[in-house]
Amino acid sequence: MTSETAAPTTESTKLARKITGPLLFLFILGDVLGAGIYALMGELSAEVGGVLWAPLAVALALALLTAGSYAELVTKYPRAGGASVFAERAFGKPLISFLVGFSMLAAGVTSAAGLALAFSGDYLATFVDVPVPLAAVAFLALVACLNARGISESLKSNVVMTVIELSGLVLVVGVVALMVGRGDGDLARVGELPDGTTPALAILGGAILAYYSFVGFETSANVVEEIRDPSRVYPRALFGALLTAGLVYVLVGLASAIALPSAELSQSSGPLLDVVAASGVAVPDWLFSLIALIAVANGALLTMIMSSRLTFGMSEQGLLPSVFARVLPNRRTPWVAIVATTVVAMMLTLIGDLSTLAETVVLLLLFVFLSANVSVLVLRRDHVDHDHFRVWTFVPVLGIGSCLLLLTQQSSTVWLLAAALLAAGVVLYFVARKAGAATGTPNGSS
Repeated sequence: MTSETAAPTTESTKLARKITGPLLFLFILGDVLGAGIYALMGELSAEVGGVLWAPLAVALALALLTAGSYAELVTKYPRAGGASVFAERAFGKPLISFLVGFSMLAAGVTSAAGLALAFSGDYLATFVDVPVPLAAVAFLALVACLNARGISESLKSNVVMTVIELSGLVLVVGVVALMVGRGDGDLARVGELPDGTTPALAILGGAILAYYSFVGFETSANVVEEIRDPSRVYPRALFGALLTAGLVYVLVGLASAIALPSAELSQSSGPLLDVVAASGVAVPDWLFSLIALIAVANGALLTMIMSSRLTFGMSEQGLLPSVFARVLPNRRTPWVAIVATTVVAMMLTLIGDLSTLAETVVLLLLFVFLSANVSVLVLRRDHVDHDHFRVWTFVPVLGIGSCLLLLTQQSSTVWLLAAALLAAGVVLYFVARKAGAATGTPNGSS
Protein backbone atom coordinates (compact mmCIF):
# COMPACT_ATOMS: atom_id res chain seq x y z
CA MET A 1 0.00 0.00 0.00
CA THR A 2 1.39 3.34 -1.07
CA SER A 3 0.75 7.06 -1.06
CA GLU A 4 0.42 8.87 -4.39
CA THR A 5 2.69 11.92 -4.50
CA ALA A 6 1.14 15.28 -5.22
CA ALA A 7 0.36 18.47 -3.36
CA PRO A 8 -0.94 18.05 0.19
CA THR A 9 -4.64 18.33 0.94
CA THR A 10 -5.64 21.97 1.45
CA GLU A 11 -9.38 21.92 0.72
CA SER A 12 -11.40 24.48 2.65
CA THR A 13 -14.32 23.54 4.85
CA LYS A 14 -17.01 25.23 6.93
CA LEU A 15 -16.07 22.94 9.83
CA ALA A 16 -13.20 23.49 12.26
CA ARG A 17 -10.13 21.27 11.77
CA LYS A 18 -9.54 20.29 15.39
CA ILE A 19 -8.81 16.54 15.10
CA THR A 20 -5.14 15.57 15.44
CA GLY A 21 -3.61 12.15 14.78
CA PRO A 22 -3.80 10.93 18.40
CA LEU A 23 -7.40 12.17 18.76
CA LEU A 24 -8.40 10.39 15.54
CA PHE A 25 -6.68 7.17 16.68
CA LEU A 26 -8.65 7.24 19.93
CA PHE A 27 -11.85 8.19 18.09
CA ILE A 28 -11.61 5.08 15.90
CA LEU A 29 -10.35 2.84 18.70
CA GLY A 30 -13.17 3.92 21.00
CA ASP A 31 -15.80 3.31 18.32
CA VAL A 32 -14.41 -0.13 17.39
CA LEU A 33 -13.99 -1.37 20.97
CA GLY A 34 -17.51 -0.33 21.91
CA ALA A 35 -19.72 -2.41 24.17
CA GLY A 36 -20.05 -5.57 22.04
CA ILE A 37 -16.91 -7.28 23.31
CA TYR A 38 -18.29 -7.29 26.86
CA ALA A 39 -21.03 -9.74 25.77
CA LEU A 40 -19.39 -11.37 22.76
CA MET A 41 -17.28 -14.10 24.35
CA GLY A 42 -20.22 -16.20 25.51
CA GLU A 43 -21.80 -16.24 22.03
CA LEU A 44 -18.45 -16.97 20.40
CA SER A 45 -17.73 -19.82 22.79
CA ALA A 46 -20.91 -21.58 21.67
CA GLU A 47 -19.55 -21.51 18.11
CA VAL A 48 -15.86 -22.34 18.58
CA GLY A 49 -15.42 -23.61 22.13
CA GLY A 50 -12.09 -22.38 23.49
CA VAL A 51 -10.64 -21.29 20.13
CA LEU A 52 -11.97 -17.77 20.65
CA TRP A 53 -8.86 -16.08 19.29
CA ALA A 54 -9.22 -17.58 15.78
CA PRO A 55 -12.57 -16.03 14.67
CA LEU A 56 -11.49 -12.71 16.18
CA ALA A 57 -8.32 -12.77 14.08
CA VAL A 58 -10.27 -13.72 10.94
CA ALA A 59 -12.83 -10.95 11.58
CA LEU A 60 -9.96 -8.46 11.93
CA ALA A 61 -8.58 -9.55 8.56
CA LEU A 62 -12.01 -9.10 6.93
CA ALA A 63 -12.40 -5.65 8.47
CA LEU A 64 -8.93 -4.58 7.29
CA LEU A 65 -9.93 -5.32 3.67
CA THR A 66 -12.69 -2.71 3.68
CA ALA A 67 -10.58 -0.38 5.85
CA GLY A 68 -8.01 -0.35 3.04
CA SER A 69 -10.65 0.92 0.64
CA TYR A 70 -11.73 3.58 3.15
CA ALA A 71 -8.14 4.77 3.58
CA GLU A 72 -7.81 5.40 -0.16
CA LEU A 73 -11.23 6.97 -0.66
CA VAL A 74 -11.19 9.20 2.43
CA THR A 75 -7.75 10.64 1.65
CA LYS A 76 -8.60 11.00 -2.05
CA TYR A 77 -11.93 12.75 -1.44
CA PRO A 78 -11.69 14.38 2.03
CA ARG A 79 -15.27 15.58 2.38
CA ALA A 80 -17.88 14.86 5.05
CA GLY A 81 -20.47 12.40 3.76
CA GLY A 82 -18.24 9.32 3.61
CA ALA A 83 -19.48 6.47 1.44
CA SER A 84 -22.21 8.59 -0.19
CA VAL A 85 -19.51 10.94 -1.54
CA PHE A 86 -17.59 7.97 -2.95
CA ALA A 87 -20.72 6.47 -4.53
CA GLU A 88 -21.67 9.77 -6.16
CA ARG A 89 -18.23 10.08 -7.77
CA ALA A 90 -18.06 6.41 -8.77
CA PHE A 91 -21.55 5.88 -10.19
CA GLY A 92 -22.76 9.40 -11.01
CA LYS A 93 -26.28 8.57 -9.85
CA PRO A 94 -27.73 10.75 -7.07
CA LEU A 95 -30.19 8.03 -6.07
CA ILE A 96 -27.40 5.47 -5.54
CA SER A 97 -25.37 8.02 -3.60
CA PHE A 98 -28.40 8.79 -1.47
CA LEU A 99 -29.15 5.12 -0.75
CA VAL A 100 -25.55 4.45 0.30
CA GLY A 101 -25.51 7.51 2.52
CA PHE A 102 -28.95 6.73 3.88
CA SER A 103 -27.87 3.15 4.69
CA MET A 104 -24.99 4.58 6.70
CA LEU A 105 -27.24 7.16 8.34
CA ALA A 106 -29.92 4.58 9.17
CA ALA A 107 -27.26 2.28 10.61
CA GLY A 108 -25.90 5.12 12.73
CA VAL A 109 -29.17 6.22 14.33
CA THR A 110 -30.29 2.60 14.72
CA SER A 111 -27.03 1.75 16.46
CA ALA A 112 -27.35 4.78 18.73
CA ALA A 113 -30.89 3.71 19.65
CA GLY A 114 -29.66 0.22 20.50
CA LEU A 115 -26.81 1.61 22.59
CA ALA A 116 -29.24 3.86 24.44
CA LEU A 117 -31.37 0.82 25.31
CA ALA A 118 -28.27 -1.09 26.41
CA PHE A 119 -27.20 1.84 28.59
CA SER A 120 -30.62 2.09 30.20
CA GLY A 121 -31.06 -1.59 31.02
CA ASP A 122 -29.35 -3.85 33.54
CA TYR A 123 -26.08 -1.91 33.60
CA LEU A 124 -27.79 1.30 34.75
CA ALA A 125 -30.07 -0.68 37.11
CA THR A 126 -26.97 -1.61 39.11
CA PHE A 127 -26.86 1.99 40.30
CA VAL A 128 -30.35 3.48 39.87
CA ASP A 129 -33.83 2.20 39.00
CA VAL A 130 -35.20 4.29 36.10
CA PRO A 131 -37.74 3.28 33.41
CA VAL A 132 -35.80 2.19 30.32
CA PRO A 133 -37.61 4.43 27.76
CA LEU A 134 -37.17 7.55 29.92
CA ALA A 135 -33.52 6.81 30.64
CA ALA A 136 -32.80 6.11 26.96
CA VAL A 137 -34.32 9.40 25.78
CA ALA A 138 -32.53 11.39 28.50
CA PHE A 139 -29.26 9.65 27.64
CA LEU A 140 -29.55 10.57 23.95
CA ALA A 141 -30.37 14.18 24.86
CA LEU A 142 -27.17 14.42 26.92
CA VAL A 143 -25.17 12.90 24.06
CA ALA A 144 -26.64 15.50 21.68
CA CYS A 145 -25.64 18.36 23.99
CA LEU A 146 -22.04 17.15 24.08
CA ASN A 147 -22.06 16.63 20.30
CA ALA A 148 -23.35 20.19 19.72
CA ARG A 149 -20.78 21.68 22.07
CA GLY A 150 -18.01 20.90 19.60
CA ILE A 151 -15.92 18.18 17.99
CA SER A 152 -12.88 19.01 20.13
CA GLU A 153 -14.86 18.74 23.38
CA SER A 154 -16.55 15.53 22.19
CA LEU A 155 -13.25 13.90 21.28
CA LYS A 156 -11.62 14.94 24.56
CA SER A 157 -14.47 13.13 26.33
CA ASN A 158 -13.85 10.19 24.00
CA VAL A 159 -10.19 10.08 25.09
CA VAL A 160 -11.21 9.58 28.73
CA MET A 161 -13.93 7.03 27.95
CA THR A 162 -11.76 5.05 25.52
CA VAL A 163 -8.98 4.78 28.09
CA ILE A 164 -11.49 3.51 30.67
CA GLU A 165 -13.10 0.89 28.40
CA LEU A 166 -9.68 -0.25 27.16
CA SER A 167 -8.50 -0.48 30.77
CA GLY A 168 -11.42 -2.81 31.53
CA LEU A 169 -10.32 -5.21 28.79
CA VAL A 170 -6.69 -4.98 29.89
CA LEU A 171 -7.89 -5.78 33.42
CA VAL A 172 -9.46 -9.02 32.15
CA VAL A 173 -6.17 -10.05 30.54
CA GLY A 174 -4.19 -9.03 33.63
CA VAL A 175 -6.22 -10.95 36.20
CA VAL A 176 -6.12 -14.12 34.07
CA ALA A 177 -2.36 -13.72 33.72
CA LEU A 178 -2.15 -13.67 37.53
CA MET A 179 -4.39 -16.74 37.56
CA VAL A 180 -2.03 -18.60 35.22
CA GLY A 181 0.97 -17.43 37.22
CA ARG A 182 -0.25 -19.19 40.32
CA GLY A 183 -0.92 -22.40 38.39
CA ASP A 184 -4.69 -22.12 37.85
CA GLY A 185 -6.70 -22.03 34.61
CA ASP A 186 -6.36 -24.41 31.66
CA LEU A 187 -4.08 -23.36 28.78
CA ALA A 188 -5.12 -26.41 26.71
CA ARG A 189 -8.65 -25.01 26.26
CA VAL A 190 -7.44 -22.37 23.75
CA GLY A 191 -7.17 -25.15 21.15
CA GLU A 192 -10.39 -27.06 21.90
CA LEU A 193 -13.33 -26.92 19.48
CA PRO A 194 -16.85 -28.24 20.26
CA ASP A 195 -17.28 -31.94 19.58
CA GLY A 196 -18.43 -32.83 16.07
CA THR A 197 -17.60 -29.48 14.48
CA THR A 198 -15.53 -28.85 11.35
CA PRO A 199 -12.74 -26.43 12.37
CA ALA A 200 -12.87 -24.21 9.26
CA LEU A 201 -16.67 -23.91 9.29
CA ALA A 202 -16.80 -23.29 13.04
CA ILE A 203 -14.18 -20.53 12.81
CA LEU A 204 -15.95 -18.93 9.83
CA GLY A 205 -19.25 -18.96 11.71
CA GLY A 206 -17.53 -17.36 14.69
CA ALA A 207 -15.84 -14.77 12.46
CA ILE A 208 -19.22 -13.67 11.08
CA LEU A 209 -20.38 -13.11 14.66
CA ALA A 210 -17.11 -11.41 15.67
CA TYR A 211 -17.27 -9.05 12.68
CA TYR A 212 -19.79 -6.87 14.51
CA SER A 213 -17.09 -5.99 17.04
CA PHE A 214 -14.93 -4.39 14.33
CA VAL A 215 -17.52 -2.22 12.60
CA GLY A 216 -17.28 1.36 13.76
CA PHE A 217 -14.16 2.43 11.89
CA GLU A 218 -16.33 3.71 9.03
CA THR A 219 -17.66 6.53 11.22
CA SER A 220 -14.29 8.24 10.97
CA ALA A 221 -14.89 8.99 7.26
CA ASN A 222 -17.56 11.49 8.25
CA VAL A 223 -15.26 13.70 10.32
CA VAL A 224 -12.54 14.01 7.65
CA GLU A 225 -13.27 17.74 7.16
CA GLU A 226 -12.31 18.22 10.81
CA ILE A 227 -8.99 16.30 10.58
CA ARG A 228 -5.67 18.13 10.26
CA ASP A 229 -3.69 16.85 7.25
CA PRO A 230 -6.02 13.87 6.57
CA SER A 231 -3.88 12.35 3.77
CA ARG A 232 -1.05 11.71 6.21
CA VAL A 233 -2.96 11.23 9.47
CA TYR A 234 -6.00 9.16 8.47
CA PRO A 235 -4.40 5.89 7.24
CA ARG A 236 -2.05 5.68 10.22
CA ALA A 237 -4.85 6.25 12.72
CA LEU A 238 -7.25 3.86 10.95
CA PHE A 239 -4.93 0.86 10.66
CA GLY A 240 -3.32 1.54 14.04
CA ALA A 241 -6.70 1.57 15.81
CA LEU A 242 -7.96 -1.61 14.09
CA LEU A 243 -4.76 -3.54 14.81
CA THR A 244 -4.79 -2.36 18.43
CA ALA A 245 -8.41 -3.43 18.86
CA GLY A 246 -7.68 -6.76 17.19
CA LEU A 247 -4.74 -7.46 19.51
CA VAL A 248 -6.83 -6.62 22.58
CA TYR A 249 -9.70 -8.83 21.36
CA VAL A 250 -7.40 -11.81 20.71
CA LEU A 251 -5.86 -11.46 24.18
CA VAL A 252 -9.30 -11.23 25.79
CA GLY A 253 -10.36 -14.33 23.83
CA LEU A 254 -7.33 -16.28 25.07
CA ALA A 255 -7.92 -15.11 28.65
CA SER A 256 -11.61 -16.07 28.53
CA ALA A 257 -10.86 -19.60 27.31
CA ILE A 258 -8.14 -20.12 29.91
CA ALA A 259 -10.30 -18.92 32.81
CA LEU A 260 -13.58 -20.76 32.08
CA PRO A 261 -14.68 -23.93 30.26
CA SER A 262 -16.70 -23.22 27.12
CA ALA A 263 -19.78 -24.86 28.65
CA GLU A 264 -19.85 -22.20 31.39
CA LEU A 265 -18.72 -19.32 29.20
CA SER A 266 -21.35 -19.96 26.51
CA GLN A 267 -24.16 -19.84 29.12
CA SER A 268 -23.09 -16.53 30.64
CA SER A 269 -24.88 -13.25 29.98
CA GLY A 270 -21.95 -11.36 31.48
CA PRO A 271 -18.98 -13.45 30.32
CA LEU A 272 -16.15 -11.05 31.13
CA LEU A 273 -17.54 -10.45 34.60
CA ASP A 274 -17.54 -14.22 35.12
CA VAL A 275 -14.00 -14.47 33.75
CA VAL A 276 -12.78 -11.92 36.28
CA ALA A 277 -14.63 -13.71 39.08
CA ALA A 278 -13.09 -17.05 38.04
CA SER A 279 -9.60 -15.55 38.24
CA GLY A 280 -9.88 -15.26 42.02
CA VAL A 281 -8.73 -11.64 41.94
CA ALA A 282 -10.93 -9.38 44.09
CA VAL A 283 -12.61 -6.97 41.66
CA PRO A 284 -15.99 -5.47 42.71
CA ASP A 285 -18.97 -6.41 40.50
CA TRP A 286 -20.07 -2.78 40.25
CA LEU A 287 -16.77 -1.86 38.62
CA PHE A 288 -17.50 -3.84 35.47
CA SER A 289 -21.03 -2.44 35.28
CA LEU A 290 -19.52 1.04 35.38
CA ILE A 291 -16.96 0.21 32.70
CA ALA A 292 -19.70 -1.26 30.49
CA LEU A 293 -21.79 1.90 30.91
CA ILE A 294 -18.83 4.03 29.87
CA ALA A 295 -18.18 1.80 26.85
CA VAL A 296 -21.81 2.10 25.74
CA ALA A 297 -21.85 5.88 26.28
CA ASN A 298 -18.66 6.30 24.28
CA GLY A 299 -20.03 4.25 21.40
CA ALA A 300 -23.24 6.28 21.35
CA LEU A 301 -21.37 9.60 21.35
CA LEU A 302 -19.11 8.60 18.46
CA THR A 303 -22.02 7.14 16.49
CA MET A 304 -24.07 10.31 16.86
CA ILE A 305 -21.08 12.44 15.84
CA MET A 306 -20.89 10.34 12.66
CA SER A 307 -24.63 10.49 11.99
CA SER A 308 -24.84 14.25 12.33
CA ARG A 309 -21.75 14.84 10.15
CA LEU A 310 -23.10 12.45 7.52
CA THR A 311 -26.42 14.31 7.48
CA PHE A 312 -24.47 17.57 7.12
CA GLY A 313 -22.39 16.13 4.25
CA MET A 314 -25.42 14.78 2.36
CA SER A 315 -27.07 18.18 2.72
CA GLU A 316 -23.97 19.85 1.30
CA GLN A 317 -24.25 17.46 -1.68
CA GLY A 318 -27.88 18.39 -2.24
CA LEU A 319 -29.13 14.92 -1.28
CA LEU A 320 -30.96 16.24 1.79
CA PRO A 321 -32.59 19.66 2.37
CA SER A 322 -30.13 22.52 2.83
CA VAL A 323 -31.39 23.21 6.36
CA PHE A 324 -29.31 20.27 7.61
CA ALA A 325 -26.11 22.11 6.61
CA ARG A 326 -26.68 24.90 9.13
CA VAL A 327 -23.97 25.23 11.77
CA LEU A 328 -23.74 27.09 15.08
CA PRO A 329 -21.90 30.40 14.45
CA ASN A 330 -19.37 30.05 17.26
CA ARG A 331 -19.13 26.28 17.76
CA ARG A 332 -19.27 25.49 14.00
CA THR A 333 -21.13 22.26 14.68
CA PRO A 334 -24.09 21.11 12.49
CA TRP A 335 -26.84 21.76 15.02
CA VAL A 336 -29.87 21.01 12.83
CA ALA A 337 -28.36 17.66 11.79
CA ILE A 338 -27.65 16.86 15.46
CA VAL A 339 -31.23 17.61 16.52
CA ALA A 340 -32.76 15.61 13.65
CA THR A 341 -30.63 12.48 14.12
CA THR A 342 -31.17 12.56 17.88
CA VAL A 343 -34.96 12.76 17.54
CA VAL A 344 -35.00 9.78 15.15
CA ALA A 345 -32.81 7.75 17.52
CA MET A 346 -35.14 8.60 20.39
CA MET A 347 -38.13 7.36 18.40
CA LEU A 348 -36.35 4.08 17.60
CA THR A 349 -35.71 3.44 21.31
CA LEU A 350 -39.48 3.48 21.85
CA ILE A 351 -40.27 0.96 19.12
CA GLY A 352 -37.09 -1.08 18.68
CA ASP A 353 -35.85 -4.41 20.01
CA LEU A 354 -32.15 -4.42 20.94
CA SER A 355 -31.12 -7.61 19.12
CA THR A 356 -33.05 -6.74 15.96
CA LEU A 357 -31.59 -3.24 15.92
CA ALA A 358 -28.04 -4.62 16.21
CA GLU A 359 -28.51 -7.13 13.37
CA THR A 360 -30.04 -4.45 11.16
CA VAL A 361 -27.01 -2.21 11.74
CA VAL A 362 -24.69 -4.94 10.43
CA LEU A 363 -26.78 -5.57 7.31
CA LEU A 364 -27.00 -1.86 6.44
CA LEU A 365 -23.27 -1.40 6.94
CA LEU A 366 -22.50 -4.33 4.65
CA PHE A 367 -24.28 -2.47 1.83
CA VAL A 368 -22.13 0.57 2.60
CA PHE A 369 -18.92 -1.49 2.69
CA LEU A 370 -19.79 -3.23 -0.58
CA SER A 371 -20.31 0.14 -2.25
CA ALA A 372 -17.01 1.49 -0.88
CA ASN A 373 -15.02 -1.49 -2.15
CA VAL A 374 -16.57 -1.24 -5.63
CA SER A 375 -16.05 2.56 -5.65
CA VAL A 376 -12.29 2.20 -5.13
CA LEU A 377 -11.96 0.14 -8.30
CA VAL A 378 -14.26 2.37 -10.38
CA LEU A 379 -12.49 5.57 -9.27
CA ARG A 380 -8.97 4.40 -10.10
CA ARG A 381 -9.31 6.31 -13.40
CA ASP A 382 -10.07 9.54 -11.51
CA HIS A 383 -6.96 11.53 -10.56
CA VAL A 384 -6.89 14.30 -7.94
CA ASP A 385 -4.36 17.08 -7.38
CA HIS A 386 -3.31 16.20 -3.84
CA ASP A 387 -1.41 13.43 -2.07
CA HIS A 388 -3.49 10.42 -1.00
CA PHE A 389 -3.20 6.80 0.14
CA ARG A 390 -3.47 3.98 -2.45
CA VAL A 391 -4.41 0.42 -1.51
CA TRP A 392 -3.31 -2.69 -3.41
CA THR A 393 -5.94 -3.63 -6.03
CA PHE A 394 -6.54 -7.12 -4.68
CA VAL A 395 -7.65 -5.70 -1.32
CA PRO A 396 -10.98 -4.17 -2.45
CA VAL A 397 -11.60 -7.23 -4.64
CA LEU A 398 -11.32 -9.45 -1.56
CA GLY A 399 -13.36 -6.88 0.37
CA ILE A 400 -16.23 -7.28 -2.10
CA GLY A 401 -16.10 -11.04 -1.62
CA SER A 402 -16.12 -10.73 2.17
CA CYS A 403 -19.21 -8.45 2.11
CA LEU A 404 -21.12 -10.83 -0.17
CA LEU A 405 -20.20 -13.75 2.09
CA LEU A 406 -21.44 -11.96 5.22
CA LEU A 407 -24.65 -10.81 3.50
CA THR A 408 -25.63 -14.43 2.93
CA GLN A 409 -25.66 -15.02 6.69
CA GLN A 410 -28.43 -12.52 7.56
CA SER A 411 -31.95 -13.60 8.58
CA SER A 412 -35.09 -12.87 6.53
CA THR A 413 -36.51 -10.71 9.34
CA VAL A 414 -33.49 -8.42 9.27
CA TRP A 415 -33.60 -8.25 5.46
CA LEU A 416 -37.23 -7.12 5.61
CA LEU A 417 -36.53 -4.43 8.21
CA ALA A 418 -33.55 -3.10 6.24
CA ALA A 419 -35.63 -3.07 3.05
CA ALA A 420 -38.34 -1.08 4.82
CA LEU A 421 -35.79 1.50 6.02
CA LEU A 422 -34.30 1.85 2.54
CA ALA A 423 -37.78 2.19 1.01
CA ALA A 424 -38.45 5.05 3.43
CA GLY A 425 -35.17 6.56 2.29
CA VAL A 426 -36.25 6.46 -1.36
CA VAL A 427 -39.45 8.31 -0.47
CA LEU A 428 -37.49 10.99 1.42
CA TYR A 429 -35.09 11.35 -1.51
CA PHE A 430 -37.82 12.09 -4.03
CA VAL A 431 -39.59 14.43 -1.60
CA ALA A 432 -36.33 16.37 -1.17
CA ARG A 433 -35.80 16.52 -4.97
CA LYS A 434 -39.32 17.78 -5.54
CA ALA A 435 -38.89 20.47 -2.90
CA GLY A 436 -35.52 21.43 -4.38
CA ALA A 437 -36.94 21.67 -7.88
CA ALA A 438 -39.69 24.00 -6.66
CA THR A 439 -37.21 26.37 -5.01
CA GLY A 440 -34.34 26.07 -7.47
CA THR A 441 -31.94 24.59 -4.90
CA PRO A 442 -29.42 21.78 -5.64
CA ASN A 443 -31.87 19.19 -4.33
CA GLY A 444 -33.70 19.44 -7.56
CA SER A 445 -30.65 18.82 -9.73
CA SER A 446 -30.25 15.60 -11.66
